[in-house]
Amino acid sequence: MPVTGEFEPLEDLDAAADEYTRACAGADDPTQQRLRAEFVGVALPFARRLARRYRGRGEPAEDLEQVARLGLVKSVNRYDPERGSFTAYAIVTITGEIKRHFRNHGWGVHVPRRLQDLSLEVGQTRAALTAELSRRATDEEVAARLNIAVSDVREAEISGAAYSPGSLNAEADGYHGAEVGDLLGSDDPGLDLVDDRTSVERLICRLPERERRILALRFYGNRSQADIARELGVSQMHVSRLLARALTWLRQAMLSDNPPVWAGTDETDHRLTLATAYRGDVISTRVTGEVDRDNARYLRDELMAAVRDGARMRSLRVDLSGVPLLDAAGIGVLVAVHEAARVRGIEMRVTGLQAYVCRIVTASGLQDLVEP
Repeated sequence: MPVTGEFEPLEDLDAAADEYTRACAGADDPTQQRLRAEFVGVALPFARRLARRYRGRGEPAEDLEQVARLGLVKSVNRYDPERGSFTAYAIVTITGEIKRHFRNHGWGVHVPRRLQDLSLEVGQTRAALTAELSRRATDEEVAARLNIAVSDVREAEISGAAYSPGSLNAEADGYHGAEVGDLLGSDDPGLDLVDDRTSVERLICRLPERERRILALRFYGNRSQADIARELGVSQMHVSRLLARALTWLRQAMLSDNPPVWAGTDETDHRLTLATAYRGDVISTRVTGEVDRDNARYLRDELMAAVRDGARMRSLRVDLSGVPLLDAAGIGVLVAVHEAARVRGIEMRVTGLQAYVCRIVTASGLQDLVEP
């Protein structure tokens, strides 16, 4: 049939497609563009009817019709008469564009493509089974019909709720003037403690290693004072005094803009005594008491004096069997004295280490100083 200008509205799009194809054969580009526009205009009612099938699913009718028109244009551009009916091809293309639009724009929350398709299949299958059984189909029945796991059915239904999630700003039923978001959640009681926790952590770092360890064992390790005393090799009463002194300082520091200076420990609780003896070419020094930063300087001076005075000696033995606690300052003393003894040709050995002190010395890499 010859083309004389505009296409007349036709119900049979296949016939119109054949006429369009014959008219475009051998025509120049401007003529093909005009014929293409006329053919699209003829098929617009068909695209509009397809779009109407998807009304009432949360998307504006105008948007759906616009998407259907886009699908129609794509089907006209890609149509190959040798592959069959134009109507069938246009239906597949247009509905595909509409479904893609729902996947990309219809979901209120992003859901993987697999769950989107599965949610649609589960909904359609459940509706069909409900009509057949005259009751709501169970998850097991839907899973059996689709040949999938029951867990997949439940996951698809949960994902389906993301298609049109409720708004937190919607008015709550039964609560005049209140929004749904007002009824969810509550104030975190720990929020006000964030500043205090940060301050306490910073102040704890200013305490000596011994006090930090006791606090960690007591409040983070949930250890009793007796357990801590056994681990440190001191009395339970001693641990109680150290713990009370540290907590008192922390309270004062938390209530003050300028934290007080850590006063350390009293000499009564932590006095350090040394007994040095010279036997032949061996210097023997027995240390008694806890070695920390408060008295490490005293220990260093005494041991250095023994090394200087025993220039003709060949061996220095430091007996730490009476030392229940040795911190980083004490380790520094051992390193310094060992170096001074080495320069003078004196062999230094440490003996009688208690369990906790032995772990500290070994962890510091000084195991070569320990006499087996």
